[in-house]
Amino acid sequence: MNFLLENYNWALLLAALASGALLAWPVLQRARGGSLTSSEAVMLINRERAVLIDIRDEAEFAAGHAAGAKNVPLAKLESSSALPKKKNLPVIVLCATGTRAPRGVAILKKLGFEKSHALSGGTSAWREAGLPIEKLAA
Repeated sequence: MNFLLENYNWALLLAALASGALLAWPVLQRARGGSLTSSEAVMLINRERAVLIDIRDEAEFAAGHAAGAKNVPLAKLESSSALPKKKNLPVIVLCATGTRAPRGVAILKKLGFEKSHALSGGTSAWREAGLPIEKLAA
C-alpha cells in the first residue's frame, strides 16, 4: 500500500488505468454493435452479405450514395417495407457523416435487427476510402 501513496505512484497507476480504459473503449463499442470503419464494412458485406441502409433523405441519397445501398430515411425507418426480411443479416447504417447512424441502429435493434452497425464517418468516409458511389439519374 505504501507503494501507491509514496512519490506520486498513485498518479502513474491512475494514468495507466485511464489509458487502458481508453484503449478498450473502441473494442467494447464494436462488440455492442457500435460503429464500423469503411474497410470493416466492406469485409462484412463480402463475408456475411451485409445490407447497406442509407438513412438520409431522398435528395441527399440521390446526390450520391454508397453503391448498392437502399434508401430508407430515418423518419420512415420503423415503418419501412424496404428493410431486409431476414433479421439475422448484418445491416450497416449510413448517413452523411456518421452522426445520425447510431439513432438508426437503435431503431433497427428495437425492430429485431441485432446485427446492426453504424458506418463511422458515414458516406463521407465511404467516399474518402475510394469505395464506389452511385448517383440517381435526374
